[in-house]
Amino acid sequence: MATIAVAPELEVKKAPLNLTPQAITKVREIMATQDPLPSGLRIGVVGGGCSGFQYSMAFENQSGMMDKVFKFDDLNVYVDATSLMYLNGCIVDYVETLEAAGFKFENPQVKSTCGCGSSFSV
Repeated sequence: MATIAVAPELEVKKAPLNLTPQAITKVREIMATQDPLPSGLRIGVVGGGCSGFQYSMAFENQSGMMDKVFKFDDLNVYVDATSLMYLNGCIVDYVETLEAAGFKFENPQVKSTCGCGSSFSV
């Protein structure tokens, strides 16, 4: 479970999105191969794709001014304020099957997805 650290009161809140242990492990594994080592992972929603929106994931060296920072164990996850609206309640998992491997987004706000499964609409 992720928490948001808010200083100085040290209030802890539940994160609006969640990463599974498999996703956290895979992100750490990939981060360890980067040079220089990033400070965290950015998860976002961008316009595009067949259905209007796509998820994005990228490594970052620091948070932006409008970012919310969530901690999953020792992993920093950065989400911009606009993306946060679309990611509320979302679960990010890492799945390996015989056919494919990759990150899977389970988002309760999604109304429809495209045929290829890489974009969505709300």
